[in-house]
Amino acid sequence: MNWFPEIKKNFGFGCMRLPMLENEQVDLEQCKEMIDLFLAAGFNYVDTAHGYIDGKSELAIRDFLTKRYPREAYLLTDKLTDSYFKREEDIRPFFQSQLEACGVDYFDFYLLHAQNAQNYKKFRKCHAYETCFDLKREGKIRHVGLSFHDKAEVLDRILEENPQIEVVQIQYNYADYMDATVESKKVYEVCVRHQKPVIVMEPVKGGRLIQLPEKAQKIFDALQKDSEKHLSNASYAIRFAADPDNMVMVLSGMSNMEQMRDNLSFMTDYRHLTEEEKKAIEEVRRVFLDQNLIPCTSCHYCVEENHCPKNILIPDLFSCLNGKRQFDSWNQDFYYRTVLTANGHGSASSCMKCGQCEKVCPQHLPIRDLLVDVAKEFESHKA
Repeated sequence: MNWFPEIKKNFGFGCMRLPMLENEQVDLEQCKEMIDLFLAAGFNYVDTAHGYIDGKSELAIRDFLTKRYPREAYLLTDKLTDSYFKREEDIRPFFQSQLEACGVDYFDFYLLHAQNAQNYKKFRKCHAYETCFDLKREGKIRHVGLSFHDKAEVLDRILEENPQIEVVQIQYNYADYMDATVESKKVYEVCVRHQKPVIVMEPVKGGRLIQLPEKAQKIFDALQKDSEKHLSNASYAIRFAADPDNMVMVLSGMSNMEQMRDNLSFMTDYRHLTEEEKKAIEEVRRVFLDQNLIPCTSCHYCVEENHCPKNILIPDLFSCLNGKRQFDSWNQDFYYRTVLTANGHGSASSCMKCGQCEKVCPQHLPIRDLLVDVAKEFESHKA
C-alpha cells in the first residue's frame, strides 16, 4: 500500500547523531556532503527533534538542508516533546520556534514524541493531540503521528482513543523483536491491527548491531563466502526492519559519510531479505539470547495470581538487565524508569524478600538475589 506518495523511498536520514567537531559543534560541511549524497540517491525523508544534540540538530538542518534546497526537495519531520511544554498554551509558541529553527513554514510530519503511559496523560490534559490536528488544518503540518516507547497494550489504548493518528514511529530491530522490555513485534502488530503505517527508529539499536560477538559475526560472514558483493552488518539489521508490509520508513542516525555510503549501498536499490538471510538473522538473535546472564524464560508464573505483593514485573526487569549488559543501551534505563517501574509496578528495590516468586519459578532462579542485581544496575545512581 502506498501510504504516503510524497515519500520517495523507504529510508530516512535521522538527525540525532550528526557528525560533530572537536568543539562540540555540528560538522556542517560533512553534513552538506551527506545530505547531497542522500538526496541525489533519490531519498527525501529527514527526521529531527528539538532536543537532539542539545538543540543543535534543528539549527544544523536549517544550515545544511533547508537553506540550500527548495522546499519540495525534501520531507521534514519534527516532534512535540513533553519537556518543552507545561500547559496547552505553551504548545503553539514552541511549535513556531521549531519552524523558525529549521527554517521552514510547515512540517511534513509532526510526531507527538516518545509516547508512553505516563506522559500520555500530560499530552491529553494539555490537548496536545487536538492542537496538532488544528495545526494540520491550518496547513502547518501535513501529517500527524506519534513516536512510541512502551508496552503494546499502551499503544493499543492510545490508538483506540486517537484513531485520527496517521503514522506511528516505533523501536524495531531483530534484537528487540521478541524482547519482553521493548516488545517490538507486539507493538508492530498493534499498528497493523489499527491499520497504521510504521516508521522505524533504532534499526541497528544505536549502532550495537554493528559490532557483533564473534560467534554472531561468523554467521553473517558465512553468508558471503560465495557472494561478489560484501554486505555490512547494518544491511541485515536495516533490511530486517524495512521488510514487513506496514513499514513505510526506516530511519538511520548516520554520523559520518562512511555510514551514509554504506546504508545507501543497500537501500538505494532495495531488496527484501532472502530466506537464507532471515535464517541467519534468527541464528544471530539466538546468540544474543544465549548470552543472557539471567536464564529467565518469561513464563510469568512469578507475577501471576498475586505471587508478587509489590507488583514487580520480574521477567521484564530481568530482560531489561540482560539487554543492558548485552548492549549497554540508554533504552534499558529509559524503559526501567518510565515503563517497567511506573503505573503501580514496583521497582527491584521494593522487593519484600517474601519468596513467593521463587516457589513457583520453573527455572528455580534465586529471584530475590537477582532483583538486588537489577536494583544495583538501574537504581544505584539515585540519591
